[in-house]
Amino acid sequence: MKERLFSDKVFYRKLVHLTAPIALQSLMLASVAAADAVMLGSVAQNSMSAVSLATQIQFIQNMILTSVVAAAVILGAQYWGRGDVRTVNDIFCMSLRYCGVTSILFFIGCVFFPRYLMLIFTNEEELIVIGIRYLRIAGWSYLLTGISQCYLAVMKISEHASQTARISSGAVIINIVLNAVFIFGLFGFPAMEVQGAALATLIARIVELLWCVVCSYRKGYIRPDWSRFFKKNKLLAADFRKCMLPLLGASLFWGVGFTSYSAFMGHMGMDATAANSVAAVVRDLICCLCNGISSGGGILVGNELGAGNLKKARLYGDRLMKLAFLCGALSTVIMLAVTPLVLRFVRLTDGAQKYLMGMMVIMAVYMIGRAVNTVIINGIFAAGGDTIFDMYSLAVTMWGIAIPLAAAGTFLLDWPVLVVYACTCLDEVGKIPWVMIHFKKYKWVKDLTREMGDS
Repeated sequence: MKERLFSDKVFYRKLVHLTAPIALQSLMLASVAAADAVMLGSVAQNSMSAVSLATQIQFIQNMILTSVVAAAVILGAQYWGRGDVRTVNDIFCMSLRYCGVTSILFFIGCVFFPRYLMLIFTNEEELIVIGIRYLRIAGWSYLLTGISQCYLAVMKISEHASQTARISSGAVIINIVLNAVFIFGLFGFPAMEVQGAALATLIARIVELLWCVVCSYRKGYIRPDWSRFFKKNKLLAADFRKCMLPLLGASLFWGVGFTSYSAFMGHMGMDATAANSVAAVVRDLICCLCNGISSGGGILVGNELGAGNLKKARLYGDRLMKLAFLCGALSTVIMLAVTPLVLRFVRLTDGAQKYLMGMMVIMAVYMIGRAVNTVIINGIFAAGGDTIFDMYSLAVTMWGIAIPLAAAGTFLLDWPVLVVYACTCLDEVGKIPWVMIHFKKYKWVKDLTREMGDS
């Protein structure tokens, strides 16, 4: 079995070429949250907790942006495999329109109505006040995030994945350095604490977008054809919506549901909120590998489907499925291995430390489901346009099981914090059998491209 799985050197060379930079990009983005947690945690536990809750707003925005960008990657990868660059450009412009509207709406909410947004996640006035200070500055960065994501997505599918890693890594390094400068008041700057973290994020997003735009003018890169920016292609728009709407439904199901988990912890006290904030950062760091395999593998499968190589695409999907389980097992081992280091490194109250230790052990089991579902659902299924399955599975496992149990435990039954936390992890593990049954039906082996002509 091992020899069959790792025998195709061409496949793994392509996979590593895509996965490594995407995983690095994911790691660097997660590192910003880690830096925020460490730096703000060293200033005050409540500052760290408040920013963790406030950034759930951006998390929801990213769910919408991700669904748009994912649809662009799904269709774009297939048309790139077909060699139709003009249609890839039209997809690029379409995604920019959707992401631009979304970014404006979230900017308005965060800058003008931050108190109402913070009240969703906590009833602690101190956390609300700190969160408001953060959102009023960070909200300006939400105007730029979606545009940058569109540029980076098109770079990935057009064989410039390594450049996306350089751009994201550079922006993250700037963000982390400026975090330190503005939070602690280095080099003569005033100590701004949470406002400093927000300002660092804004500057990093500005640099990232400018870098993307400059790169798009290089030879071999794709930049928006502004003469066709508002041109409507009914067939392509219908195909885009067919991919995007189920992804949007699934993203909102998952995003709002996942955010509600933070809200449950936020209503269980400051120690539970702080422990959950740290656990979330560790989870996101360890998930970078499965995120990379999912995105890179999905592009590989999509290229083959768009080129009409359905048998090879199915073979690639089978290999990625096996890699998903290996990735899950590795993630579990890493989670358990880093637990003592995290407990020793982060400064928390005794109660928060106790909660964090239990959360890390629970997450070790959760990581198996997270890795398998991320690679198979977001990578393999999505590559062939099989995007509606995720929405159905989330409706049952997250909204039908995990959220009702966690909500009941938080607000009605007064369950212990770790029992409620375990309920929030049920959905990923519970989906695995259902995912595997659907995988074996091979509905995802589908060429989505069509002849666009000169429209």
